[in-house]
Amino acid sequence: VLQIVKESQQQHGLRHGDFQRYRGYCSRRLRRLRKTLNFKMGNRHKFTGKKVTEEILSDNRYLLLILMDAERAWSYAMQLKQEANTEPRKRFHLLSRLRKAVKHAEELERLCESNRVDAKTKLEAQAYMAYLTGMLRFEHQEWKAAMEAFNKCKTIYEKLANAFTEEQAVLYNQRVEEISPNIRYCAYNIGDQSAMNELMQMRLRSGGTEGLLAEKLEALITQTRAKQAATMSEVEWRGRTVPVKIDKVRIFLLGLADNEAAIAQAENEETKERLFESLLSECRDAIQAVREELKPDQKQREHSLENDSGKVSNIQYLHSYLTYIKLSTAIKRNESMAKSLQKALLQQQRSDEDGKRSPRPQDLIRLYDIILQNLVELTQLPGLEEDKNFQKEIGLKTLVYKAYRCFFIAQSYVLVKKWSEALVLYERVLKYAREVQSGAGAHRNSLKELPDVQDLITQVNAEKYSLQAAAILDANDPHETESPSLVKDGKPLSERFETFCLDPSLVSKQVSLVHFPPGFQPIPCKPLFFDLALNHVAFPPLEDKVEQKAKSGLTGYIKGIFGFKS
Repeated sequence: VLQIVKESQQQHGLRHGDFQRYRGYCSRRLRRLRKTLNFKMGNRHKFTGKKVTEEILSDNRYLLLILMDAERAWSYAMQLKQEANTEPRKRFHLLSRLRKAVKHAEELERLCESNRVDAKTKLEAQAYMAYLTGMLRFEHQEWKAAMEAFNKCKTIYEKLANAFTEEQAVLYNQRVEEISPNIRYCAYNIGDQSAMNELMQMRLRSGGTEGLLAEKLEALITQTRAKQAATMSEVEWRGRTVPVKIDKVRIFLLGLADNEAAIAQAENEETKERLFESLLSECRDAIQAVREELKPDQKQREHSLENDSGKVSNIQYLHSYLTYIKLSTAIKRNESMAKSLQKALLQQQRSDEDGKRSPRPQDLIRLYDIILQNLVELTQLPGLEEDKNFQKEIGLKTLVYKAYRCFFIAQSYVLVKKWSEALVLYERVLKYAREVQSGAGAHRNSLKELPDVQDLITQVNAEKYSLQAAAILDANDPHETESPSLVKDGKPLSERFETFCLDPSLVSKQVSLVHFPPGFQPIPCKPLFFDLALNHVAFPPLEDKVEQKAKSGLTGYIKGIFGFKS
């Protein structure tokens, strides 16, 4: 049963959470099964209901009919659950479809009690029925009944996983993992306070992966925090207490410490990155909720600014606090990525391996640019412009990250053998580091989370000596500039007969012997003649050679009329 259900779900929409597509697949498969088994419910004019009984249970496809009915009802219920977030009335339809799914599952369990069905299928039918019953009780918020049904389902699947090979047990263990968060949430609602911590550990063990299990864990954790948020009324930050009236902000602030602890306990960088993204997403949602409250409160905020001599309102200060959390989290995420890139850069220097694209100092420069931009935004938060301690802390952090940024810019110049530029940048790094050490004083606690500046100074001093040595060797080594074997000017062989050069391309298929096709060469053009003397030539008189016409008068005119010619 479980294998058929999982394969159908993964191939027809549930991999992407598309319950509507899966419901359409269940309807089409039901129609095909009824047509194949000749088990039609009447004709197009009249409906005639039929039930699957043990007497006609000669083909396992009859059981598949009941299973697809249950799956179709369940998928419709899950689709309505997604839509009920914006349309609460659909929750009644959701419960109706879940009851329908449980009814079909009960019929499947009853039919599987027949002697024609093997023991494994009987157990799977019982587990499937317990799972759907638990889902229905869960939606009704009958926590004790839901927990009993889920525990029954979990017990059956665990026994089935132990009874078969490892390959077959994977499917059952996945279903057990899906059920476990629901069981812990039911236990929390019954009164077990340790269940919340277990839900957080489950999310951490899942590695922040995407999918239905991760979405379910996030939803259950959010619901649990929503109940705790009712007791939270205010928050204190930098000596000022601010009331918190927005539920979404309360839920976010309650889970902030848990999320930070989960990030600290993350085992690998991929898990840590996903948890950072989840925290930033929740923070952005909380900030958006505060912004919506800020819009209608604009006039009151301006009035508050006038009366309190520049002191921002509580809602604006809360917005600044959430923005501070968002920017600080983004800085921590980028710093974590920078540390992993630094490790990869060191490993690359120790063992040069071909293959995928290796990290470069330019990647780290980009990360530190983003961090510095976030620090600039922190100094511009409303309500903190006059806080000198805060501005001093941000100034020191800026110097630390500027030092690291200069260090990696110098590293990129070393790679292209620009020794003087790299040396100047190393000096700039030392300047920033000394400024941090001299200005730390009372702010050492705020700099504990930052990279150690003393380690950077030690590393820069070592790099300076190696840089000077490399520059001297590069200046005294004429091999690269004078050796004819390293000169590659692109000339064909016909133009460098007098110069000896080891050219590997001469024994390859793309040998360069001559320029082909040959280039154009200039040739003398055909001369053009212009007759300029004609304007200066005096022609001889030709009057004696041209016959003069006789003078004609009235007599000639008359002769011409009558046709007489002379």
